[in-house]
Amino acid sequence: MRSLERHHDAGAYALGVLDAADAFRFEDHLVDCPACRARLAELAPPVRLLHAHRCALPEPPAPGPALLGRLLTAAAHARRVRRRQWLGALAVGAVLAVAAPAAAVLAPDGAAPARLAAAGSRGGMSAALTARERAWGTEAVLRVRDPARRGVCVLVAVGRDGAEETVTTWRAPGRPLATHGGTALRPDRIDRFEVRGAGGARLLTLRPR
Repeated sequence: MRSLERHHDAGAYALGVLDAADAFRFEDHLVDCPACRARLAELAPPVRLLHAHRCALPEPPAPGPALLGRLLTAAAHARRVRRRQWLGALAVGAVLAVAAPAAAVLAPDGAAPARLAAAGSRGGMSAALTARERAWGTEAVLRVRDPARRGVCVLVAVGRDGAEETVTTWRAPGRPLATHGGTALRPDRIDRFEVRGAGGARLLTLRPR
């Protein structure tokens, strides 16, 4: 699979319709591709709604090409809305720049990303997290292996002051997956990341060294 073709797999990956080999290759590509991570972030809300609807059905139907087309259309609409919002924020930033240094308005990305890993003693669950400082906080890319298929899980950032923010959520498919999210907490304010089950039980702890 060429690199250009991997970009087109974001929608299929979000729906979970890629086979195991293509999904694994896409996850490797995802770690170093901001465009695909942004595409997955845009697809996350409609995919969550789709999964919630599917779970409520007695026999969930398999997603097909028509459903994928509607999902991509909804994602394109969301992207246009976000672009308009971004342009509005950029205009406000330009006004603020008149009275303050540009660095105070558009802070550059921080240092090299932090890479954290953890493995659980039960069920074979493991996770690797890449955390990057951004102007708005911290961006996180999480790769998870969960052979026990624990269902819905959540990644939580815990601040040094005890504050908590949800970074991303997912439903374990029984194979390795990659998920992307972010928190307004900056890296120097984060004490640790926790992977928790649907009931709030802590499954893994990833702590910066």
